[in-house]
Amino acid sequence: MAVSPLLPRSPSNINANISPAKAKPLTVRNSSSASTSGKPTQPKQEFDLAEKMNEEIASKYVKGKKLGEGTFALVYRGHLRSDPNHVVAIKKFKIPSQPEQRSEGLNVDSIREIKYLQELSHPSIVALLDVFSTKDETINMVIEYFPNGNLEQLIKDQSVAYGAADVKAWMGMLGRAIYFCHANFVLHRDIKPNNLLIAADGEVKLADFGLARGFADPYANMTHVVITLWYRPPELLFGARHYSGAVDVWSMGMVFAELLLRVPYAATMSDKEIAQLETICEAVGTPNEENWPGVSSLPNYMEMDKQVPVRGRDYYMAKFPTAGAQGVDLLMAMLKLDPNKRVTAKQVLEHAWWRVEPRPTDRENLPKQGGGAEKMGEDVARQPGVLADHDKFQGVARRLDFAALK
Repeated sequence: MAVSPLLPRSPSNINANISPAKAKPLTVRNSSSASTSGKPTQPKQEFDLAEKMNEEIASKYVKGKKLGEGTFALVYRGHLRSDPNHVVAIKKFKIPSQPEQRSEGLNVDSIREIKYLQELSHPSIVALLDVFSTKDETINMVIEYFPNGNLEQLIKDQSVAYGAADVKAWMGMLGRAIYFCHANFVLHRDIKPNNLLIAADGEVKLADFGLARGFADPYANMTHVVITLWYRPPELLFGARHYSGAVDVWSMGMVFAELLLRVPYAATMSDKEIAQLETICEAVGTPNEENWPGVSSLPNYMEMDKQVPVRGRDYYMAKFPTAGAQGVDLLMAMLKLDPNKRVTAKQVLEHAWWRVEPRPTDRENLPKQGGGAEKMGEDVARQPGVLADHDKFQGVARRLDFAALK
């Protein structure tokens, strides 16, 4: 696929000897697969060829130290067998231990992640290099290695200094990634700083597509219980079943604000959606029919006790002085309560903010952290929708109800 035509950047040379994985069927080493009549579902010759191809892919890599473990996956440091200096990360998806659960196969989040990373190839999206199965019937996903951790880790590290030019560079990378996803009819639905991994060359790359989905059909119902709570837009908190790329743009706005403040902008210490709505009201303003026509018709709409007027430019200028007038204008456009009035990812990249000083920092000069490999392992292994380091109040996107919605 072609990269975004907006604010183009050359792909980082992460894997000179490996081509990103193309969309291809997964091969699972299970020779017992058969139809209801008891006959094999595919000719033995074809199955042997698939097995051989799978073994060739698996043999390319050597699995090393475990970097992290989550509910559904383990992450290992690995390298090319032909070049030990060429490091990769290998994400091994867990298969349920219970026999009745094993028949269900991979967790749906794992399938989503593989599917969309196979389909999306962009310099600011994590590169999927290979997929292979092993003798224990587990699926392994090979991705590029990130030695510098993630953007959340960098934001929190007060020993790392960064400025407006660095923020502009990071937001450009995120904006290009999301524009590319939306141009290919994919919603990410879990944008947050710890899903933005920092490559060795300084490029920030969007990871974790476990909650992603296509949105080509405007009439299809979608679940509203996605996006980690602090970054979830008000339309989802009010139970919207039909939505657009505006949900990702809101999350981008929250990341923008967090980069400027170095703390989350609208974060509640509760796992309750009502508490998050109250926090949004304080930070942005209270949704009502006047500023958001039709909001009261959303399934879970409730009239808030405290009516806070929509925050104006003076408020944002005082809160985010380092953004400048154009940066504040962009932030306000991304955090519109009414999703129909929110800017699109394309409009984000076309905004005047990019044309005023300072210019974005070149990626090779961006601040980085060393020793972030273990952090990467924890993040890549984490269940989608879960906040890092906040387990005590579990501000998470709950498991999806696929019986009712997709």
